[in-house]
Amino acid sequence: MSIMFSNLKMYRTNAGMTQEEVAEKIGVSRQAVAKWERGDSSPDIESCIALADIYGTTIDTLVRNMKLEYKSSDDGKHVFGVSRMNDKGQITLPAECRKIFGIRPGHSLLIIGDEDKGIALVNLGGLGTEQEE
Repeated sequence: MSIMFSNLKMYRTNAGMTQEEVAEKIGVSRQAVAKWERGDSSPDIESCIALADIYGTTIDTLVRNMKLEYKSSDDGKHVFGVSRMNDKGQITLPAECRKIFGIRPGHSLLIIGDEDKGIALVNLGGLGTEQEE
């Protein structure tokens, strides 16, 4: 099994941090963090532990390719993986989720919730914006 670090940028942006801030926290160069995020190189185990701590996740979740974690069933139900809310209350929807549900920049999302069952998002599309092509 090869280790994939495709989550690193997602975790960093969800944490509201720059590459430089992450690099400073774990004692590496900003260029090292950039290389990890591009897949040009991989962090050592000590750096993986530090990254997982910073991002509030486990090493296992951090290093696995989210595409491998994505699951779909014939009944239209999907598991897209994990997103983490940053300190501004923002989350990043996985690319596969945006693709399947046709969510694009500028779309409005209705957020509904049930305290027992959780939160749901409903794509309202370009509601209140110019007509889409």
